[in-house]
Amino acid sequence: MRILGLDPGLRHTGWGVIDKTGNRFTFVAAGVINPDVDLSLAKRLAELHESLIKVIQDYCPDAVVVEETFVNKNPSSTLKLGQARGVVLMTPASMNIDVAEYTPNQIKKTITGVGHAEKIQVDMMVHKLVANVPEKLPPDAADALAMALCHCFQNPLLK
Repeated sequence: MRILGLDPGLRHTGWGVIDKTGNRFTFVAAGVINPDVDLSLAKRLAELHESLIKVIQDYCPDAVVVEETFVNKNPSSTLKLGQARGVVLMTPASMNIDVAEYTPNQIKKTITGVGHAEKIQVDMMVHKLVANVPEKLPPDAADALAMALCHCFQNPLLK
């Protein structure tokens, strides 16, 4: 089974793809989508959508996992993140791919055993649990791989 994790953001959307075969997890690809900050909000969202379509077409995931939004102190930032998250949810759903969602604490607890783990702990566990992960990953891409792993652990019957 191939799983795509997506860490939504308007400035940086991390993505990571793993293959699950039995109890083995193998790295396929990862990266970050960085919409042009000089564009209008609508154009940035369109750029995010087009980039997601390309990732999905290139890697053909069986399932997509998206991090649930947490509320920022800044309402404007929360709203913009929500708009980016809407694009991230809608794009695979419009391509008939199942989309699952997990909170940041669920992901961290599943991967590290601690719901408030630091990013470095999550990154370390991703490298221990997934074969062939490049040593240096952008933090958003490592988080996306952690989401894909979380989905595997939360759904042990996945093949």
